[in-house]
Amino acid sequence: MALDGSLERLRREGHIVVVGASLAGLRAAETLRAEGFTGALTLIGDEPYGPYDRPPLSKQVLLGRVPPDHTDLPRHCAIDARWRLGVAASGLDLAAKRVALADGTSVEYDRLLIATGVRSRPWPNELEACLDGVFVLRTRDDAARLDHRLKAGPSRVLVIGAGFTGSEIASVCRERDLPVTVAERGATPLVGALGSVIGEVAARLQHQHGVDLRCGVMVTGLEGDSAGRLRRAHFSDGGTVEAEVAVVALGATRNTEWLAGSGLAAGPRGIACDAGCRAFDVRGIVADDVFVAGDVARSPHPLFGYQFLSLEHWGNAVAQAEVAAHNMISPGERRRPHLWTPYFWSAQFGVNIKSVGVPNMADHILISQGSLDEPRFTAAYGYQGRVIAAVSFDQAKWLEFYQRQIEQAAPFPLPFTTVDRRPEGMRPVPAGFPDPSVPTHGPEVTVSGHSPTDQRVTFTPA
Repeated sequence: MALDGSLERLRREGHIVVVGASLAGLRAAETLRAEGFTGALTLIGDEPYGPYDRPPLSKQVLLGRVPPDHTDLPRHCAIDARWRLGVAASGLDLAAKRVALADGTSVEYDRLLIATGVRSRPWPNELEACLDGVFVLRTRDDAARLDHRLKAGPSRVLVIGAGFTGSEIASVCRERDLPVTVAERGATPLVGALGSVIGEVAARLQHQHGVDLRCGVMVTGLEGDSAGRLRRAHFSDGGTVEAEVAVVALGATRNTEWLAGSGLAAGPRGIACDAGCRAFDVRGIVADDVFVAGDVARSPHPLFGYQFLSLEHWGNAVAQAEVAAHNMISPGERRRPHLWTPYFWSAQFGVNIKSVGVPNMADHILISQGSLDEPRFTAAYGYQGRVIAAVSFDQAKWLEFYQRQIEQAAPFPLPFTTVDRRPEGMRPVPAGFPDPSVPTHGPEVTVSGHSPTDQRVTFTPA
């Protein structure tokens, strides 16, 4: 059925506003232009910088190999947009189709894309968080400040949290020959993301590289001197450590507070949307002119029981932004679902760690290639008898194979007598994820809900 001429004109020539001027916002804007949108386009960002790449901040930037201001994202095409940088969105009026900004101005839209992402969770004690020497790492400015302090050669760095970001920062400190203590309330590093079986390997890596790793403890307080400089941290087991720098790596908080009272289904776990990236309102009805993409989105995925997933993944931000932008200017029959298979990578202590799927949904794990002792291996994760994820340490060649198994809902364990160098006698064992009601540091995927109509599907990527 042909579109009404006025509707087609609106899709191509209206005003689209993107709140969030980072990776997802930029890629969405580029997709809009590449697919023929010729109307007005406005990008709003709370930082004073144009879109830049965040993964290098905890790696190359902190190692001094890349200046913080050399992390700009490449531009794939001209987007001819109005940029409102350095001013945060402060409210949304769905009825008036207006975004309020922190400087007192507002921007009207015909269609809206929300890509506000996440921010680092701060140290909960505000006075202690203000001590000289206490840092978080999320933005370019965060990285510049922390890099400057690490170059000064502190006597010891304390990293609070041993998820991916905390572990990468600890790795940087050891590569810079700085003494570092890592405090993790879980049983092992990466336990919330990969489980304790793999977490034990991560712990061994940290010990082998000289990290003072303390698991099963919480930091109960940060103590400063009379000049307001960090000097000491106190632990829940009664211990203390002297440190001049503390990096708080307690995970992320989704940037949804500005949507309070807007009527959208937005909260601490993100903004709920359908598979086509259309936002839900608080009544469970999709808003046809409001879309969501990136770290702030919660969307259902047929591969994972229609659970709503919140993904803090670089690749997901790109793929979801492209789908959202396409759907914003396409009629219903041409829209497509966001079916990206989660994929994540990390580099720490000389090892490249990559994962596909959703490891923290798993109940069992099998080391299917290589050995935990090297450590060079691939591990497959199973959930209720099917392959749900895979993780590799310096053995990424197998991940494409496991991605296909995940997408085909292959049985777990896989029905192969041998694949590559599967160790003799290996059998599936409990993956060792902590009780989900107990907070841990570091999951990159948050499973936050499901559809009551859980059905098996045939997965056909676009």
